Amino acid sequence: MKVVIGLGNPGPEYARTRHNVGFDVVDHLARKMDAEFRMSSRFPAELAEGTLEGERVLLVKPQTFMNRSGEAAGPLLRKKGVSPADVFVIVDDVDLPVGRLRLRKDGSAGGHNGLKSLIEHFGTDQFPRVRIGIGRQADRDTVQHVLGRFSPDEALVMEGTMQRAAEAVAAALRSGMDRAMTEFNG
Repeated sequence: MKVVIGLGNPGPEYARTRHNVGFDVVDHLARKMDAEFRMSSRFPAELAEGTLEGERVLLVKPQTFMNRSGEAAGPLLRKKGVSPADVFVIVDDVDLPVGRLRLRKDGSAGGHNGLKSLIEHFGTDQFPRVRIGIGRQADRDTVQHVLGRFSPDEALVMEGTMQRAAEAVAAALRSGMDRAMTEFNG
């Protein structure tokens, strides 16, 4: 089983914000897999399960808020017996331009508190991730920026980007991370 964790914040006030692109991508994957999210009775997360590229996949949207994502994901992985190497994390990245994708096999949190929480609860930074560029505005506070919504032009770009991110996860399952990185990092 593979686990795809989209990072974001729960609640309608955070829907479609820059910080919630992880949730948006796993929503794309759920539609592609014809799977429906349900709140878990055991973990603070919404879960959806199905098949993608012939692989059983569990989609996860932690409901603990971004900075505490590991509190939901860590116990879930342990209970399911899934190694962090079999996880894909979908996360926003202010250091990438809007719409840019960056797939990585592993690495540091890079200042991202959601990734810091996952690394703490997984006990390793050795897990694949898809970083999605949300841009940075020099004249705007970072917290206000990530919790803000995309401009109409950016939203058009991001719709295609979220679809490409979902395709990148499928490609990694089908052909491996190295080939997916070659195809989607650019």
